[in-house]
Amino acid sequence: MVYFLKFGASWVLPPGCLILAFWALAVYVWRRKGEKRLAGVIAGFTFIFYFLCSPLVAEYSMAALENYYQPPKVPQGDVVIMLGGGAMPDSPDVDGDGALCAHPANRLLTAVRLQRELDVPILLSGGRVYSDTGDEARIAARILRSLGVPEDKILVETRSINTTQNAQFSADILREHGLTQPLLVTSAFHMNRAMLNFEKQGIQCTAYPADYSVTHHPVFNYTKLRPTADALLDNVTVLQERLRTGVTRYLE
Repeated sequence: MVYFLKFGASWVLPPGCLILAFWALAVYVWRRKGEKRLAGVIAGFTFIFYFLCSPLVAEYSMAALENYYQPPKVPQGDVVIMLGGGAMPDSPDVDGDGALCAHPANRLLTAVRLQRELDVPILLSGGRVYSDTGDEARIAARILRSLGVPEDKILVETRSINTTQNAQFSADILREHGLTQPLLVTSAFHMNRAMLNFEKQGIQCTAYPADYSVTHHPVFNYTKLRPTADALLDNVTVLQERLRTGVTRYLE
């Protein structure tokens, strides 16, 4: 009963109610004389939108992106690089203002565990992307200190505002400190593009993906046919990553 209610609620709230509205519009236009082609266009658009909002589709599209790299069973390296992914400058936190968004917070959890296991520095890469967003690397450094990571084990790169610059400015710091075996930590969906950018800078990293979005052993149930905003976000993220990876590979 619980799952049935969740399934039903998905068609009352957006995006489900929008899909139903577009289907109704397609039927209405189809019944009007001479407008079947327009009805077909509306129906096609609606189907694509429903496709993008489907958790079933999102699981497979996101899993395909996240499976490009697997974390090594025995990680080794002389530095952990953690890429930023968004921060809020004025959010209250335990030891001050400013907090990481969900993706970089999950990355940080993996990075600090690797640092403790290997006893190597963490290089935090990420600046202030917009005027109203947080200074990612500095906020992450404050959190690391509160978790007990020594100051001399924290390196900070604060100039980058995208993945290309993450790689460019991090490469400068690695060379400055003589670090040659970096473990790269970022969200699994982002890892393929991140590795490509570091390779273009002549830096050979070991990928350590974190912050997985979907299970990689999905089991079908009918609730995965309901449209959800989360699935739409996942599918758009996949499309963005593939587009940006293509731009990085062939145009930059």
